Amino acid sequence: MSQLELFRKNKIKLGPMQDTEAALDSEACFKLKGSRVTMTILELYRYDYKSFNDTLSSTVSSAPDFFQQTPVILSLEKCPADNFIDFIELGELCREYGMIPVAVRGGSEEQLLSANVAGLPSLPPASISTRSPEPAPDTAVAVREVEIEVPISANKVITTPVRSGQQIYAPGGDLVVLAPVSAGAEILADGNIHVYAPLRGRALAGVKGDDSARIFCQSLEAELISISGNYKVNEDLQGSLWKQAIKAELEGDQLIISPL
Repeated sequence: MSQLELFRKNKIKLGPMQDTEAALDSEACFKLKGSRVTMTILELYRYDYKSFNDTLSSTVSSAPDFFQQTPVILSLEKCPADNFIDFIELGELCREYGMIPVAVRGGSEEQLLSANVAGLPSLPPASISTRSPEPAPDTAVAVREVEIEVPISANKVITTPVRSGQQIYAPGGDLVVLAPVSAGAEILADGNIHVYAPLRGRALAGVKGDDSARIFCQSLEAELISISGNYKVNEDLQGSLWKQAIKAELEGDQLIISPL
């Protein structure tokens, strides 16, 4: 038995060298331990910025202290697979009301990719049992379910800047953006698109074939605009209305741009 082991067993006093060895042994940077934690599940039925914001605000206002600094798992198991979710935007909304997303559960491949871009790891759906090594005996997770049912709304309103690499889609209605759309970003809507700021990325309205859809923006600086598949690229747009407030609409198969 070493002197250090003897010390630990009998708690005898060590000399200077042994004291140093004991001190170094006790100065480990970290230790992994199992623990029992409680997690809140935010079960998402459909994501729409305005409806989600309104519903979350109402939910939190009823018990504001309850949700402060609350880690949440975003459950996508009841969310349609084709519902695009901007997890960066959703995360900012949650944090604004005191909730801190830490992971997503379930979801389609596209949704999981979007979550990964936002830095959120994925967990398997609750219904799927995975054969993994047994956890430490004292490791367990207690789940507190919080269901937020978001009413269906045809229109989508974005109040934060749309950054390069982001894609925002408004299925079944109009998309209203109250902040700049950066180069490299893409905004899409089944209906009209309104951008009350510079539009520098790509804007595609009427993506499911609505020829009556229109695009409005305060400053035309786009890489591409498209209505029902008819499009103009940056080079075609840099005319007299460049960096001006415009509306774009279809006349037959022609994409017409005019001043607001």
